[in-house]
Formats: sequence, C-alpha cells, structure tokens
Amino acid sequence: MSSIPLIALENVTVVRGPRVALDSVTLSIGQGEHVAILGPNGCGKSTLIKLVSRDLYPKLKPEPWSLHILGSDRWDLFELRNQLGLVSNDWMQMCTRSYSGLEIVLSGFFGSVGIWPYHIVTPAMEATAREVMETLEIAHLSDRSTDHMSSGEARRFLIARALVHGPQALMLDEPTTSLDLRATHELREILSKLARRGIGIIMVTHHLPDVIPEMERVVLIRQGRISRDGAKRDVLEAGALSELFGIRVEVLERGGYYHVL
Repeated sequence: MSSIPLIALENVTVVRGPRVALDSVTLSIGQGEHVAILGPNGCGKSTLIKLVSRDLYPKLKPEPWSLHILGSDRWDLFELRNQLGLVSNDWMQMCTRSYSGLEIVLSGFFGSVGIWPYHIVTPAMEATAREVMETLEIAHLSDRSTDHMSSGEARRFLIARALVHGPQALMLDEPTTSLDLRATHELREILSKLARRGIGIIMVTHHLPDVIPEMERVVLIRQGRISRDGAKRDVLEAGALSELFGIRVEVLERGGYYHVL
C-alpha cells in the first residue's frame, strides 16, 4: 500500500449558507482502505462527499488548512474520476432516465448522462462496460431503460458507471437509500466482492448494517466534527453510538455485520 493517502484533510472547514457543515476536520484515508463514515442526518457526511468531488470548497481562513487527493491539491475532474469513483444520490436521480443500462455505464467514459451523438464509443469501451456489468451481475439488464428498473438494479448500474475507469476506490453516499431488504442484501454482497478484489470502499451512511465486514475502520461524525476514528470493533460500541445518535442503543454483531437494538 502506498504511503501517500488517497484523501487527506487537515483543519478543513466548509460553510453552507449560515451553517458550518464541517468544522476544522482532519481526516486521512489510505489507498486501498475500506472505511465507513457514520453519522446522523445533517452531521456533514454528504458535505464531505461534495468536498472531495469538488462540488463544494473549503472556507478560506487564516490558520493553516489543506485538502489533498493522492498528494495533490489540484485535480482535473476527469482525472479525479479515474482514481475515485463517486456514487451519490444526486447522480442516482440524474441517471434514472430513459437510457438503457448499457448507455448509462458507457456514459461514465464521457462524464455525461447517457450517450450523445458526438460521443465515440470504441469497442474497448464497450468491452469494459460489459465486463463491469458481468462483475456486478447486471449484464442481463443492459438493454432495459433505467427508469424501468428497480432502485437496487439502477444503483448497481450507477456503480458500474463509476467502475469503467478502473478507479482504485469507490466513494458511496448512503448507498442503500430506498432499497428493500433483498436489494440491500444484494448490494452489500456486491460491495464485499469489490472490496475483496482490491477496490477501496469509502462509505458514507447513517445505517449501521451498511458497514460491510471488509471495513475495519469506522469514522463517526457529529455536528460537523469527527467524534471517533478507529478500529470497527472499538468504535461501534453502545456508548459511542448512543452519543452519536442521541438515543440509548445496544449493539449486536452477527456474521461481521453490526446492528443496533
């Protein structure tokens, strides 16, 4: 594993309107790490996603701060997609249209939604897209329109879209939102498969069972600040989670997954 972090934030603050969404956050995630970032709604998790994807920028302030991806503080967005595949609910809404699953996956090569007449799809691109769809077990749906798919099927096509560049990591924002029990289980199994294949998984969620067994590190965010950061077995305990969510909970571990009671 490289000594250069995939993502490194030091003393980063983000302001959204009148509210401080991230408050002097310092966080480093290594290349190849599988990390869950857990917190209640409104704690700053999605802001962190938008910060890394360059949809939001840190507040300029007099004290030293920095934000680096793979050691660089400046990135071309197309180059960034080659390193870090983003799967967010914003992209989910944009990609659920009358395009086929294959078109949505291929559009990842162009940073678009769907294929346009000026896009030149090469045989190599199509081969890569079909290989990724096979990996995610959705090849049989390649001709179906995404607006006629279930939420779970469409979510997997969005992941496939992010994977066509061969990124070293995926960053997922609340990936099981709107999924039923079966689709949630299938998505977690797919993410475990990708993690075992060496693709880093960075998951932002408020749902404890989303933390797949391959994730050994958990970061807790509360009111824009990191409250805990460490090994999963140490962080996912009743005291820390009760404080995080503001209710008294008990924690149960079963088969590598954690649940609250």
